[in-house]
Amino acid sequence: MLLTWIAEVADEPLVLEPGDRRTEWAANTWSLGAGDEKRLSLSVSEVVAAFERTAAAIRDRIRELGFPGAATFYVWHDEQAGQLRCSTGSVTPDVLPFGGAYVLSDDLGQVVERFLTDREPGVVPWSELVEAHDHSGQTAGERERVPLRVWGSAVGAASA
Repeated sequence: MLLTWIAEVADEPLVLEPGDRRTEWAANTWSLGAGDEKRLSLSVSEVVAAFERTAAAIRDRIRELGFPGAATFYVWHDEQAGQLRCSTGSVTPDVLPFGGAYVLSDDLGQVVERFLTDREPGVVPWSELVEAHDHSGQTAGERERVPLRVWGSAVGAASA
């Protein structure tokens, strides 16, 4: 089902409103999951290929709409939810609408592999939880966070 859902993203309603990022986010963001058995039966290459086909289809739709601006289709692994997520926004990859740090990856396979090999999707091990203050005296917000790894593909006319 995951591959089907990824393909269906290309046909869903697409909103490109540079002045209204919230509306874009709400309309264009998708959460995709798979049960353990299905996740283990998928290969990284077939999931990557499905996302790349979806990006190409979205690029074609944007071209047909005549949207002249920048647009990016992007994918990330939401570890807390145990899902792959994807969205399209009228932004360039360097200003994606994330509230925290992220790093652009040109290797979608790394993002997909983390999802496919996640042994307990959506579960944060007890040992990885931290107190509001650790032994260094820093709060959770003060400690350096590992940035979210995101893959992006330019899909708008002005994205290149």
